[in-house]
Amino acid sequence: MSRIDPTARIEDGAVIGESVEIGPFCTVGPHVVLGPNCRLISHVSVAGHTTIGAGCTIYPFAALGGAPQDMGYGNEPTRLEIGEGCTIRESVTMNVGSPKDVGVTRIGARGFFMSYSHVGHDCQVGDDVVFANSATLGGHCKIGDFVYIGGLSAVHQFARIGRQAMIGGLTGIRGDVIPYGFVNGQHGHLEGLNVVGMRRRKFTRERLARVRTFYQELFYGPGLFADRLQRVQSRASDDPAIAEILTFIGADKHRPLCLPEGGANKSA
Repeated sequence: MSRIDPTARIEDGAVIGESVEIGPFCTVGPHVVLGPNCRLISHVSVAGHTTIGAGCTIYPFAALGGAPQDMGYGNEPTRLEIGEGCTIRESVTMNVGSPKDVGVTRIGARGFFMSYSHVGHDCQVGDDVVFANSATLGGHCKIGDFVYIGGLSAVHQFARIGRQAMIGGLTGIRGDVIPYGFVNGQHGHLEGLNVVGMRRRKFTRERLARVRTFYQELFYGPGLFADRLQRVQSRASDDPAIAEILTFIGADKHRPLCLPEGGANKSA
């Protein structure tokens, strides 16, 4: 059976799964669905058309399903969907989508969102991500699986961050970040590959060497970036990670590609 503190306010229409715990002074709106075994510790606000998957733990003062921070929003019934097994710490905010995009903000499974992190409207966030304290996404961002975003970092609206990329703390992301990339700096620039994360995902030394060679050819080889990109297309068959990076670069995008500082930028 679910356990609901008598000070919590659950609106008519809310769907509460089995074994849910709702602590003191929480509010749950009429269009909310809480999956089995969720825990709202205390003072949590869940509003809008929000669905939260099984086994999520939500800490005090988190505000989920609020209206988009978009002046054109007209109270349309857009949605927020959060996958199972997420940990959402104190004062995290996640907004529903907007009619200007797909109308739904999606959060994958098993994400760890530290205090004061923010997911803007229409963002699409993958599985197993980590957002450190105050990591912030503008609207319409696309974040791949296993991405780590450091504390006090901000990602520009419409930016893409590829799978297994790592963003250092205090970093401003204005462009798209390739899969497996490591970006750092006040105005974020590509510093290399997320080797630590790749090793954790069981990349062998041989695979790491292949991807590193490709990276050096693409970003530090001779000639213009467009020419280098054309030359390395044949390397797609060398490793799935190389193919993934090339596919990411060739996909539709709203933002420029995040590049290394110095020569690689000048020749891009």
